[in-house]
Amino acid sequence: MDASLALPLLIGLIAVALFFDFLNGLHDAANSIATIVSTRVLRPQYAVAWAAFFNFIAFLFFGLNVAETLGTGIIDPGIVTPHVIFAALMGAIVWNIVTWIFGIPSSSSHALVGGLVGAGVAKSGISAIVWGGLLKTSGAIVLSPLLGFVLALFLILCVTWIFVRQTPFAVDSTFRVLQFGSASLYSLGHGGNDAQKTMGIIAVLLYSQGYGGGTFHVPLWVVLSCQSAMALGTLFGGWRIVHTMGSKITRLNPMQGFCAETGGALTLFLATWLGIPVSTTHTITGAIIGVGAARRVSAVRWGLAGNIVIAWVITLPAAAAIAWLTYEMASLVG
Repeated sequence: MDASLALPLLIGLIAVALFFDFLNGLHDAANSIATIVSTRVLRPQYAVAWAAFFNFIAFLFFGLNVAETLGTGIIDPGIVTPHVIFAALMGAIVWNIVTWIFGIPSSSSHALVGGLVGAGVAKSGISAIVWGGLLKTSGAIVLSPLLGFVLALFLILCVTWIFVRQTPFAVDSTFRVLQFGSASLYSLGHGGNDAQKTMGIIAVLLYSQGYGGGTFHVPLWVVLSCQSAMALGTLFGGWRIVHTMGSKITRLNPMQGFCAETGGALTLFLATWLGIPVSTTHTITGAIIGVGAARRVSAVRWGLAGNIVIAWVITLPAAAAIAWLTYEMASLVG
């Protein structure tokens, strides 16, 4: 590659990665604010600002284990080239836009993983895949919503027992205040897990081009850029998906919103600590279904939940296919 083209191309790819991070915040804003908006604790414009702030400061509370998994644990970093990164990002971005247009709460995380797999396979075949990291991430497709469901269900049962002698008005007033805390925790978990995925992409790109000093690491400017891009995307909101997450699956009151957000936040904190790039969409959906099912099974619109699950299942292969096609086309051009 001509050296005069290397730096502009690198800057362009970093810009595309940050655009994906912005779309991630836009697409997944609903995960952070759907419950607090649907319970009318905060107006949407205030809710997105609240979530964006905690999205941004998340790097102060978490390590970079998820970034390392995305950078080195999905495909072999030795086969990474600008073409591979570009194709992976296009696979994730195109799928994010399609699902955003149709209001489908799919996973930005698994779209990015699918993009990496598709681009890596297009470049070097099946041997490019790091199976340990991919299987761990794929397992989280099932485990993260299941854990969110169980924790939220457990919390709603405990809270109901604790406040059984309180009047509905007193309970509602209490949890309107507490939901500020639970929404903050969930937004913190969202920023901690999701922004690191783009950090991993940029870091492995820098490493592959010889800018990493010989070892894989995430520079501070990459951390700050990714957190800022995600927070900015969250500020713009994702209103189509907010409606689906906040009201179409099940109707929520402040107590249920608190339990859903807290159960989801605990799941994200655990996953981030373990370095597993989970889906915030999967997690909060499982938690919302958990609190709805605690009220009564018929309170959940299971048909819609089933459609969302189908979207989850096809996200990885769909993004992989788009990335594979993008890589083949980019290879023909350059």
